[in-house]
Amino acid sequence: MVKKETSADQLIAKIIEGIEEVKGQNIDILDLRDIENTVCDYFIICDGTSNTQVAAIVNSIQKVASKELKEKPWHVEGLDNSEWVLMDYVNVVVHVFQKHIREFYDIESLWGDAKITSIATSY
Repeated sequence: MVKKETSADQLIAKIIEGIEEVKGQNIDILDLRDIENTVCDYFIICDGTSNTQVAAIVNSIQKVASKELKEKPWHVEGLDNSEWVLMDYVNVVVHVFQKHIREFYDIESLWGDAKITSIATSY
């Protein structure tokens, strides 16, 4: 049995769904495909209000992507303190921050050449 290839768009949609399920905030998608020498095609960045919410966002993303697409992250880093958790799905890397940590590192500025799409939430 051969595993069906998941498109980046499908994976991004499920990641966003997982974030929204536990009310993650300030969701941005950075399209890095037109930038040379990047480690992936997309960054998805969001923030939570506490380490508990950051951990809940990560768990929700893993649950939705695994259940609906059979996708698991290649690597997850930062769950010990849940201030900045990185989830590596190879072509899509998810950064889940606490708000003050996100403001401090300001990843969006570091990748200023990326096309940024902000996702509006209704909560």
